[in-house]
Amino acid sequence: MDRVTTFSLVGRCARTGQLGVVVSTADVGAGRLVTWARAGVGAVATQSWPSLYLAIDALDAMARGSSAQEALDRVIADDPGRSVRQLGMVDANGGSASFSGDECTAWYGEVTGPDFATQGNMLVGGDTVSAMADSFRSTAELDLAERLVRAIEVGQSAGGDKRGRHCAALLVVDREAFPLWDLRVDEHPDPVPELRRIYEIARLDLLPFVAGLPTRSAPLGSLSNEFVETNLLPPPQRPGGGGSGPLTG
Repeated sequence: MDRVTTFSLVGRCARTGQLGVVVSTADVGAGRLVTWARAGVGAVATQSWPSLYLAIDALDAMARGSSAQEALDRVIADDPGRSVRQLGMVDANGGSASFSGDECTAWYGEVTGPDFATQGNMLVGGDTVSAMADSFRSTAELDLAERLVRAIEVGQSAGGDKRGRHCAALLVVDREAFPLWDLRVDEHPDPVPELRRIYEIARLDLLPFVAGLPTRSAPLGSLSNEFVETNLLPPPQRPGGGGSGPLTG
């Protein structure tokens, strides 16, 4: 298996309790491997030569009350492949932790702080993760999804993956068992700007739909008549545009 070399940021919004992950890499379709989050529990990025069970088990540990650091220590201690792993995680209280095995491909490293962990490997240099950390720290007034997208944009501008570009992904959970945001650019020559383009369309067209979906407490959902009418329009005529209209001829 190829090492999934990435730069990512795992974050929590102190105002809303939302949790999420953003990632970019030069490997196709890596978003589904790297990004993990569970509402009210935590978020995890697993990368380098990833074991997906490290993310699964770390979320289970945080669900049982472990902090991010305790969960990371537990899963790394039990992992015989720890030398090639890279993990970042944040818990529901804002605790964070990150780990880079000593056989990750240079440049590799991480920066952690309250409510975030950012990490990367096979990068041009350390400016990528430090710039992402600075971006996240300076945007606390924004929604979590916007903060994460801005962080990955800054990381790309600071250097990013030294092999080039292939994919990017965003995952954010709020209060429900399903994601608030789950966007993936699985293969694209410039995936971070493409993630931003999709995000801006989804912010206007998809987010209201997700916000009105049935929940445990409101099983009928709450979609407005205005949204339903807008959703019946061809995609280019909806807020944000994008997509294509009906075929003619």
